[in-house]
Amino acid sequence: MATDEEKYQKVTDKLQDIMDETDKVIVGQEKVREQLLISMLCDGNILVESVPGLGKTKMVRTLSDVMGLKFSRIQNTPDLMPSDITGTHIIDENSSGKDFEFQEGPIFANMVLADEINRATPKSQSAMLEAMQEKQVTAGNQTYQLDDPFFLMATQNPLEQEGTYPLPEAQMDRFMMKIFVDYPEDGEEAEIVDRFTTELDYSPDLENVLSAGSIMKLQEITRQVPIADDIRDRAIQIVTETRDHDNLSHGASPRGSLNLVLASKAHALLEGRTHVSGDDVEEIAKPVLRHRIGLDFQAEREGLEPDDVIDRIVGEV
Repeated sequence: MATDEEKYQKVTDKLQDIMDETDKVIVGQEKVREQLLISMLCDGNILVESVPGLGKTKMVRTLSDVMGLKFSRIQNTPDLMPSDITGTHIIDENSSGKDFEFQEGPIFANMVLADEINRATPKSQSAMLEAMQEKQVTAGNQTYQLDDPFFLMATQNPLEQEGTYPLPEAQMDRFMMKIFVDYPEDGEEAEIVDRFTTELDYSPDLENVLSAGSIMKLQEITRQVPIADDIRDRAIQIVTETRDHDNLSHGASPRGSLNLVLASKAHALLEGRTHVSGDDVEEIAKPVLRHRIGLDFQAEREGLEPDDVIDRIVGEV
């Protein structure tokens, strides 16, 4: 029987295999891909923010291919209806007569990319809430379970705010992490250009590293990673400090504590450790908490960002 150390090492090796396979398509962005993997190990949804053209869709689609997941994409627009997301009942005419059946929408997939989520109306955004939290969809008087595992990766553009509908706090809190995708580093853009301008359809053969069932097994193992009481208490204290900080109008809920501890466990696995360290908590605190806190007027006047306040809190605790 394998020891815990051997079990965790196998997980770390699998995660590295995923990173190696996505390297065939994606240039750079290692931290972003790691954070996407962390969210998936924790069975969480993730909000990705960046300007257009940085490869968010290609990154998510490549991950779904490597992990053997069914992928779908929802392009959010102001005229998008909730039924366009969840599905609708249709009349099916056949030899035996007419049947009233449910036609599944794009939300019925393992990995759903909700592109520019803040361009959908609040009514359409709310159609995703039940899927994000309860892993199910209600249409009419019936409830339909979503496929397991289920992940929603939403994107938004920080530049263009005309014609957008900011996500309410209740929906923001349902995202495990909010991550930023930045421009390529020096040398990476030349590689991107070379890779995608020399062939008409650049599509390397990707090895299927995982399956839906094995991902759920990895999620179980992630929760088994040990964390010392003092490190767990420090993670909780970081979250509680956000609720009574001079620069913040509101702080994170207990869901923030749950996600910070769980994401720290997944980060430890990515780093090849058999237990959570203080470095794991510090490394993952920003993406877990930046969308759960609100700056007060004084902080905004000083030009502070949520990450600046989180740095202060982590340094003080």
